[in-house]
Amino acid sequence: MKRGAALGAMPGAWVASAATARAQPPRPDGAPVRLALLLGNRDYPADQELPPIPKNLRDLKAALEAKGFAVTDALNLDVARSRAAIAAFGKVVAAAPPDATVFFYYSGHGVQDEARNLLIAAGVNPGVVADVQKGSLELSQDVVGPLAPRAAGATYAVLDSCRVAIRAAVRDKDGLNQVEAPPGCLIAFSTGAGKPAISPDSENQNTFYTASLVKVLNSVGEETSFADMFRLVRRDVRETMLNHPVNAVRVLAQDPFIADNVQTHAPVLWRPRPADAAAPASSQQDEEELWAQIQQSIWPPELVKLASRYLELFPQGRRVQPAMVALEGSSEAAKLLQRSDIKLYRSSFQPPASASAAMQRDFKRAARGDKDAAKRLGQAYLDSAVDPALDVNKARGRYEGWLQYATALGNGIASYDLALLYRARGQDELATRYEQSARSLGFTPPPALDNKRK
Repeated sequence: MKRGAALGAMPGAWVASAATARAQPPRPDGAPVRLALLLGNRDYPADQELPPIPKNLRDLKAALEAKGFAVTDALNLDVARSRAAIAAFGKVVAAAPPDATVFFYYSGHGVQDEARNLLIAAGVNPGVVADVQKGSLELSQDVVGPLAPRAAGATYAVLDSCRVAIRAAVRDKDGLNQVEAPPGCLIAFSTGAGKPAISPDSENQNTFYTASLVKVLNSVGEETSFADMFRLVRRDVRETMLNHPVNAVRVLAQDPFIADNVQTHAPVLWRPRPADAAAPASSQQDEEELWAQIQQSIWPPELVKLASRYLELFPQGRRVQPAMVALEGSSEAAKLLQRSDIKLYRSSFQPPASASAAMQRDFKRAARGDKDAAKRLGQAYLDSAVDPALDVNKARGRYEGWLQYATALGNGIASYDLALLYRARGQDELATRYEQSARSLGFTPPPALDNKRK
């Protein structure tokens, strides 16, 4: 494609795109409404160009359309046109049913500026701070805010923010900042917070993250949810890069970051359910019963056994991919709970009768190694939102334990909250340790929050 070319770059084109999205062909009865906006920027100064971006958009668009998404895509938009694109898409989203699935994807340069995550528009030099500050979208304000939350559906925001060459990634380690997803939203980064991402210098290849995203989308299992899909993408990126023939790629292997606060379980593959389904065969009944046990399990060591048993008994089962995700997450969780610095026990994973439905979901997610669910549980204990009748000292102990667990799972925000807690208590050694942990996990506190510790 000619450098600087754009799809849907003029405001009128965006009006047409929005109308097209609203006028999709009739859907089968019960089929979910799925809407996607894909933005990609290749066009940067010569030494910062990203050749894979057009291929990223083409391949992801095809994969999403095969899953029932109405997709709008645009290449090389400046910041004003990027905002116009999101505004037009937002109108389509606002008119969609409450249970619609919304998918936003950005591929291009990104940078952190005073804890803000900036997505750099086309034509802007990523090395010039003033230009970046004027010519970028801010993730929370310009993307997640207008598109989330969904009352009964979900919003997925995917950021494949890359650098063109390995050498550039070695030179510049400043990646995007950790975030918390609002209710009904999942945010996925192509690499760990505060870490670089690399990109092939070829227009015939995808970036590593998008290659894995397209691969998993095209091979996803029948019962695999969107949330589990992103965890499978994370694993595929790590395995692909750690086993790459080029040593420098192995050294800079990415570990994608996920912030998950989705409230619904939606499978990627939608299938109409027959009105009068026949009774399942005995083997299917056994599979259903075992899967029901897995779904209800809230203790990591028990979940490890159940998920392992499922994979052993039903290697071709309908839930192989979700079982693999559950096994991987609960295995990590079970190991962490053996540590002496994490004060959580089996009783800690038992939700009280007064816990809300959202909190009960978070107990299950935390058992599967979800760092964000663990952080939310800690906050809920601090706010007396889990069990108002619980003794204050016990509630504070649970708050501390859940944040310790969330930190060990990789939540830098939880680690920083612990640093503030220990600083307030006068436990300076612990405060310093958790403050350093927060930064090593890629969390940079906003200036106003950072002042709290001084």
